[in-house]
Amino acid sequence: DESNRGYAFGFHRAGDTAGAFIGIAIAALIVWLTQAGSLQITRATFQTAVLASVIPAVLAVIVLGVGAKDLGGAGGRSGAKRFSFKEFDSRFKNFLFIVVIFTLGNSSDSFIILRAQERGLNVLQTLFMLMTFTAIYTILSSRFGALSDIVGRRKLIVAGWLVYGLVYLGFAFARAGWQIWLMFGLYGIYYAATEGVAKAFVADLVPEAQRGAAYGLFNAAIGITALPASFLAGLLWQGFGQWLGFGPSAPFLFGAALALIASVLLWRRVK
Repeated sequence: DESNRGYAFGFHRAGDTAGAFIGIAIAALIVWLTQAGSLQITRATFQTAVLASVIPAVLAVIVLGVGAKDLGGAGGRSGAKRFSFKEFDSRFKNFLFIVVIFTLGNSSDSFIILRAQERGLNVLQTLFMLMTFTAIYTILSSRFGALSDIVGRRKLIVAGWLVYGLVYLGFAFARAGWQIWLMFGLYGIYYAATEGVAKAFVADLVPEAQRGAAYGLFNAAIGITALPASFLAGLLWQGFGQWLGFGPSAPFLFGAALALIASVLLWRRVK
């Protein structure tokens, strides 16, 4: 049902993130039992956490193999057309370009974890911070998805990107670990408002026959841009060679600036 598309994508992200919450909770339990209060994770704790992660991975494969059924569809069609980027609507092309701009400032969340540890959070506190983030993301994802079905995807994405910019400013100027923790909880609002909604927006912008290629382009654009984004964040933070960079605040200020630019472009260029 296209009228519930945003809710469907949001519910999917909520389910995925709920699993992440449980996984982080198990990891936090392992850390608490083995090295509570430590600033860095030990080799033994890391190995225990990795071994514990094998169990749900195996269960997921079993469920997928036994319970999932192929519904068929486009895979059985003959005479598929050759892919051409020119055939896509200009709104989708503009959205793709704007997503690339935003993603260039959206470096790996590992930099946030480094920032939290730099501001004094130990391993267990960092895991609790991640649990706060995933809990907020899980609770709000389907709700924001349903809201996008009512008010429109573009408004939710712009709002989410603006939240991202404000949160990144918070990361840049935070002086204590608890402030990073608070900002990371708010970071879950950005994820909930954009992750599923952006995918639903892609479906809105292209006809059904082009959606497979459109999702491929969308994910490829994000994936390809994510690598230089993190590389650039590292350079801004620590520099290279004799150049010492601009310090830990720099990648977050850069990300906040690009989020603002992307928000304005999306609001003005994609109607």
